[in-house]
Amino acid sequence: MKNSWRNPFQVVLEVENRKCAIIKKYRSLGLKHFKVVDVRGSFRNSVKHLVELDSNDLTQINKPAIELKSIDSSTKRGGKTSVWLESKGCEVCNTILSHDAFLVSGKSGEGFTIKYSFMVPSFEAYKKIVSNMEKAGFKVTVVEMRKFEPQRGFLTTRQEKIFWIALRSGYFDYPRKIKLDELASKLGISSSTLSEITRRGMRRLLEHHFKNRS
Repeated sequence: MKNSWRNPFQVVLEVENRKCAIIKKYRSLGLKHFKVVDVRGSFRNSVKHLVELDSNDLTQINKPAIELKSIDSSTKRGGKTSVWLESKGCEVCNTILSHDAFLVSGKSGEGFTIKYSFMVPSFEAYKKIVSNMEKAGFKVTVVEMRKFEPQRGFLTTRQEKIFWIALRSGYFDYPRKIKLDELASKLGISSSTLSEITRRGMRRLLEHHFKNRS
């Protein structure tokens, strides 16, 4: 595991982002009934947005002018269609991704406001991200900042830290927000090493849970 991840944080920022590539392109088409329900970093130097929109507006985003890397149709619900759109990302997303951090999720609010949840390896990385955004003219509000704190003694510090990062980054969600190889790459370890750490840690947790039971 990279030394930079010795003191990880989970951060949630609310940013007034008028430069969001997806929102700008949607508004340029006159589409009003859409919502960014998730934003995730990609390992192809791009950002993926899960967007909910009216089904009859889906044809609009297939136009060449949108300049998206990919469009992946997803579920339909109550006349709404959710699609993953992949683009180069904007200054906010790229600022987050450029400090060894990784973007866990994002959700749009009123107007151009988007709430971003991400993991950072250190408090210093968090400060640089916020500082760079503010220098670029973005209005930033810190909604939540949670630091990793060791809890108990039956896991090693490394196991506990990796479980905390994996949990906060959505590795244990269904469907997963991040894959094993993606998480391992961000942490600077091999997939096999990460798999072995989680396997051993899970065994310790189960042994502790069943220790006093027949």
